[in-house]
Amino acid sequence: MSKKTLVSAVTAALVIGAASTTFAASNPFSDVPADSWAYDAVTTLANDGVIDGYPDGTYQGQNTMTRYEMAQIVARAMAKTDLEKADKALVDKLAAEFAEELDNLGVRVADLEKKSDNVKWNGELRYRYVSATSDATDRMSNHTKRYNDNDTSQVMFRLEPKAYIGNTGWTANARIDYEMDARTDSNAKAVVARAYAKGPLGHNTTISAGRIPLLDTYGMLLDEHMSGAQIDITSGSDKNFTTSLLAGRYNPGHETDKLPGQSIEDITADFYAAQFNYKSKKFDANAMYAVMTNIEPGSTNWGTWAGQTVYDYDKMNIWSVGGLYRFDNNWGLLGQYAVNTESDNSDDKEAYMAELQYKNANVADPGSWGAYVAYRHFGKDVTIATTYKDVFNNQKGFAVGASYVPMENLLASVKYFDGKDIDSNTDADRFYFNLDFFY
Repeated sequence: MSKKTLVSAVTAALVIGAASTTFAASNPFSDVPADSWAYDAVTTLANDGVIDGYPDGTYQGQNTMTRYEMAQIVARAMAKTDLEKADKALVDKLAAEFAEELDNLGVRVADLEKKSDNVKWNGELRYRYVSATSDATDRMSNHTKRYNDNDTSQVMFRLEPKAYIGNTGWTANARIDYEMDARTDSNAKAVVARAYAKGPLGHNTTISAGRIPLLDTYGMLLDEHMSGAQIDITSGSDKNFTTSLLAGRYNPGHETDKLPGQSIEDITADFYAAQFNYKSKKFDANAMYAVMTNIEPGSTNWGTWAGQTVYDYDKMNIWSVGGLYRFDNNWGLLGQYAVNTESDNSDDKEAYMAELQYKNANVADPGSWGAYVAYRHFGKDVTIATTYKDVFNNQKGFAVGASYVPMENLLASVKYFDGKDIDSNTDADRFYFNLDFFY
């Protein structure tokens, strides 16, 4: 008896003995004919990274398989929730072909179950501690005064549901944030930060519409959300070029926790942008042009301060370029420059940074870690809502940081900034600690 036949026989005995199941219409251990379309379908899914073949992680395309073995592969493919439209169609076709074997394995076919589990839940539980000080000049008394943000200690609970809309490739997405002061339980609030639909339009185009994420590629200028739409068009032989077109209304609708005069995050404005990205193994590049018009001060605590608005213009024209070069698997150098041509102050109108990176912390890899050292200059008239938490808008100086993964899905980060407030040229510093649990 061959090894393959022996394994099949033992497996059959275990399955029948444990489940007391009678295989009726077809023999699950008969070979799928060598000329069956199913082999081509599985080969395509393997090439697309959807399945990994046999239970030992190999795919031996030159060998025939039993219907039972094929059903095992299909079952693993059905467990994937983020398939491309073409791959999803192949998986559904295979599931229909091997429905009986899947049922005997305890796997429900999508057409029978109507995808009752088509909602995927992700989320995050975060604790953040920040201590920031600044020797800013009090505009009321014209004296230098030491400000402190009262050592912010914050807990945030985040839910990110994603619902798959039939077999269309479209998803309905949301992000709900609940935040509170960890010391006093005060200022607790829940916000639906995002709610949007996303899906393909044709072969190389994806559309997002609703209250969508708003992020420039490297996050120096924008990490927020807006009400509107984004179109992403991929091109190139390896799909390494992406053109993104955005239009909508920028209105975060929340209060900021920045120091006086150091945030324009909560302004309201019409927003239009075009962004271009190139990605390769060694080098990424980005360029963006964005326009914000009909700008109004937001409801932030510091929207006006001592009778002065945070942003003194009703329009922004922002140009930005950036890139990331990878020296090897460990070292990388990130740089970005942006300018708001509507501003007439050279320090305020420009933002730029250079960041030397070493390794990366991966939440799926316990023990992994990463570190960086950077210089940042975030002019207050162009840095709107940066993703970098070590430096505020209207500050410049050096920052260092490190992240570590003590166990799977737990990320600990520490950052420190030492520099100056740009307008007053007075000293400023910031210590930041973050603990993130992902699920």
